[in-house]
Amino acid sequence: MKNVLIVDDAAFMRMSIKMTLQKHGFNVVGEADNGKVAVEKYLELRPDLVTMDITMPEMTGIEALKEIVKNDPQANVIMVSAMGQEMLVKEAIISGAKSFVVKPFTEDTLIKVLDKFK
Repeated sequence: MKNVLIVDDAAFMRMSIKMTLQKHGFNVVGEADNGKVAVEKYLELRPDLVTMDITMPEMTGIEALKEIVKNDPQANVIMVSAMGQEMLVKEAIISGAKSFVVKPFTEDTLIKVLDKFK
């Protein structure tokens, strides 16, 4: 069972991702509502996977991704972006993100991406 950290500034999105992942056998070990908290939780919990929103207050998902990868080059961070953020997704992949999912996404799409890391 893979341990996952969910990062999104929208509580509804975190809850939605959490319910989907739990239904498909993932273990949600933590949640964060901004990039700064995401980095702290990553270092504390060392999850197998991270779903990372790009646009967040305090520290963006890309800034958090860079911090996480600096501490753990093997980190499996999957970016979750809104439509129209292609340039940010490219930057995220260059910065070390392993994959990405575009919002709004279906349950199947999310699980298909995360299953690659099981």
